Amino acid sequence: MKKLLSMVLVVCVLVSLAVIPAAAAGEELAGTGASKGEARKAELNIMMSFPQYMDQWETYCKQFEEKMLEEENIQVTVNLEMPSSDQYESILQARLSGDDAPDLFTLHANNIGTYNKAGYLYDLTEQPLADVIYENVRDTVSVDGALLAVPIESQAWGVLYNKEIFAQCGLEAPETLADLEAICATLEEQGYTPFMLAFQEQWVPQLMTGLTLGDIVSGKLTDWLERMYADQGSYDEVREIFDVIDLIMTHGTDRAMEEGSEAGAADFALGKAAMFVQGTWASNTIMTTNPDMQLGVFALPINDDPGCTLVNLSTSTTLAVYPESEELDLALKFANYVLDENDSSELFQACSFNPLATVHDYEAFSWVADASAYVADGRAYQDLVLPSSVTDEQGRLLQEYYVGSVTVDEIVERLDKAFQDANALS
Repeated sequence: MKKLLSMVLVVCVLVSLAVIPAAAAGEELAGTGASKGEARKAELNIMMSFPQYMDQWETYCKQFEEKMLEEENIQVTVNLEMPSSDQYESILQARLSGDDAPDLFTLHANNIGTYNKAGYLYDLTEQPLADVIYENVRDTVSVDGALLAVPIESQAWGVLYNKEIFAQCGLEAPETLADLEAICATLEEQGYTPFMLAFQEQWVPQLMTGLTLGDIVSGKLTDWLERMYADQGSYDEVREIFDVIDLIMTHGTDRAMEEGSEAGAADFALGKAAMFVQGTWASNTIMTTNPDMQLGVFALPINDDPGCTLVNLSTSTTLAVYPESEELDLALKFANYVLDENDSSELFQACSFNPLATVHDYEAFSWVADASAYVADGRAYQDLVLPSSVTDEQGRLLQEYYVGSVTVDEIVERLDKAFQDANALS
């Protein structure tokens, strides 16, 4: 009996010795990701309107996927869509009004009020990102104090120009329309084409109306836009914008309707024209094509009053969260990640965007400083808020005007009607 009892005790000791290492190993695993169990799988659908930055945002989405897996044990797949700029808004509206809304999507800051009224924007006021956005930028993406989108592109912009070509020709940035006319004459005498024209996509020629309307409305017809919304104004009052539009089209590159924005930016970088009516968002393509280019920005004159020669100060592209997203919590995490204190500076710098939050610690480029100097001198206007249908019509009509199928009188008539139609729908 004693012998049997001794054998039982020995077995118990051996078993306990075997269990202790196993328990210790279990405790060690508990301190690693292995204890989290199987990762939750999720998908996040994001639509964005700037395909020129596809590489940068694909990289950032991959970083987000890695972050979510490591910190939240969520195996998220980000489906990133970037339709062409001309098709983007119609595709987005169809998706939102149907049963296929993306979880996050970009929109122009000017359209925030309209999309909010339709119930498509989640209120981000209580999100961490709200505390890091510069106050003046936050105002551009808020309605009645509610933050409704994440600002991405906040910038001052005008006409891009090649500083090296200007220096070779002894030229300086123009202050008046007469200055710009003289610049065109000198450039052509020296064998240079003054303006790059890339009108294949309607939003590019529309930039001319964006700048010229901003100049004239802010410079001398300060109540025009208000009266347009009240059906008491007309584009006939601002028809002088065609003085500079005609100048640009007359002294531009050939075959504008065959050239897209990306190709135009690349050709401009290669010196095929000295000026380009295009925003600083094109700088990524330009500087990638020609890293040594001396890129500058000046305000587009519309007449001989320097007080109307202003740069556009705006927030353009923003990122919104769809309030009925099935992955709302994850969508909000991505929205906050766009202004992440560790990773967003690299993203914004790679896209040549301006710093717009306290978490951004990178130096802006020289062409940004050119535009910012106008702002510092009080020579800037806030981006005009036009109905999106009117903005689209402006672009289409300028394409038609370039090929000679409409007159200025017809453009005035059609834009007045487009504005009245938009008012009737609001």
